[in-house]
Amino acid sequence: MMETIGTAKANPGEIDVGTLCVGEARDGSPVELPVAVINGIESGKTLYIQAASDGDELNGVGVVHQLVPQLDPSKLSGEIMIVGIVNYYGFQVAEHRNPIDDTKINRAYRGNEAGTSSERIAHATYDIASNADLILDLHQASTSKMVHETRVRCGSKHRLHDQCLKLARAFGCGHIMDKKGPRGQLARVAPNDGIPTIDPELGGAVGWDKESIRVGVEGVFNVLQTYDFLTGQPETKPQVRANDMRYYTAPAGGLVQFEKELGQRVSRRETLFTVTDLFGAPKEEVVADESGIFWRCRRLPQVASGEYVCSVGTNIDEH
Repeated sequence: MMETIGTAKANPGEIDVGTLCVGEARDGSPVELPVAVINGIESGKTLYIQAASDGDELNGVGVVHQLVPQLDPSKLSGEIMIVGIVNYYGFQVAEHRNPIDDTKINRAYRGNEAGTSSERIAHATYDIASNADLILDLHQASTSKMVHETRVRCGSKHRLHDQCLKLARAFGCGHIMDKKGPRGQLARVAPNDGIPTIDPELGGAVGWDKESIRVGVEGVFNVLQTYDFLTGQPETKPQVRANDMRYYTAPAGGLVQFEKELGQRVSRRETLFTVTDLFGAPKEEVVADESGIFWRCRRLPQVASGEYVCSVGTNIDEH
């Protein structure tokens, strides 16, 4: 059966790319998102993938860029639907939010066909995603450095929690953040409609990080093999799961010197970072309130008092 997204149309055993119109720009020209359909030769599940709902998070775009040329529909069961850039306006100017309405699109799901710019984009993309059996919403820490992680955002008491956690384990990038997400987030909304969904957060960098993209491509192929889109067994490895996060801010202004590397274990009362003055003299030392994993940290060294510095994943277990 032919599958269609926007102008992309693919019969079984075919790939096609095209565009999805989500509105008009200020000059009246159409706003079109790049889309792809990979229709397997055999029937099976449907996987939906989207990238760059935050317009400055490019690693997901890199995953799509490298993934599609490697997919052979003659060896695929099921269907893969891809929206390569969700935040059209933000992507054009490398901004996190949609500059048309100053909104984070990943807080606007399920969207509204007659709503704001972001709500219309969310509606159009969710109209596709809601037909899938599984969803991967590709992100990264755009202004910070972070471990590679997948996020389970439905909440531990949700009826689909175990299925979302299974999907996160299958992606297999090493770390899982299992904490309920904010309203309007795709990975929180879609499970309410019965679709296991995760946010792979592919490291953190401004721009395009080759290692994060490699991890993301590998993660997608792990999912494709786990859920029988492709034959073969994914390479499994232990996953560290955090069920909460502790955030640390600067007690004084100056330059930050970290005492831990991303992914390292942190013990309670162990030093996380020191704030120094411009000439290297220590001003304040910050220690961990509880044990965990050094999960995320700011990219630039300069801080003002009260400014975010780093995060520690807490309530840790392994899968």
